[in-house]
Amino acid sequence: LGGATVLIAFISEFLTGAIDEAAIEFGLSETFVGFVILPIIGNAAEHSTAIVMAAKGKMDLSFGVALGSSTQIALFVIPLLVLLGWAIDQPLDLYFGVYETVIVFLSTLIVSQVVADGETNWLEGIMLIFAYLIICLSFFFYHSAQE
Repeated sequence: LGGATVLIAFISEFLTGAIDEAAIEFGLSETFVGFVILPIIGNAAEHSTAIVMAAKGKMDLSFGVALGSSTQIALFVIPLLVLLGWAIDQPLDLYFGVYETVIVFLSTLIVSQVVADGETNWLEGIMLIFAYLIICLSFFFYHSAQE
């Protein structure tokens, strides 16, 4: 387990460096990379598991995987990274601008409304996909004041 953790750390460092270079080469903003590209790559295993389980008709497991991963990141990983950053004198705060905060709030609101009844259909799925594409496009054209 320890060896696998070290190997994943090296691969993650390599991947991050490659993403930084590719983002500069393609002219992508840090905001787009942070809110769109990194979550797709970082959660690829959870995404594939959720899709496979949904295709098998196990929607409760699919929801559990998808929403559980997001909850784990929000409640454990991000606070842990803030504390680690403080410990190694690399400041990391949780300040997001108004635009980013509104987008995260609205996406959470949309998903909660879709899954609230415990059932779904193809139309709700298509609506979620298009909402995601709209968010991706908005972050593609948005450049924060910090960049």
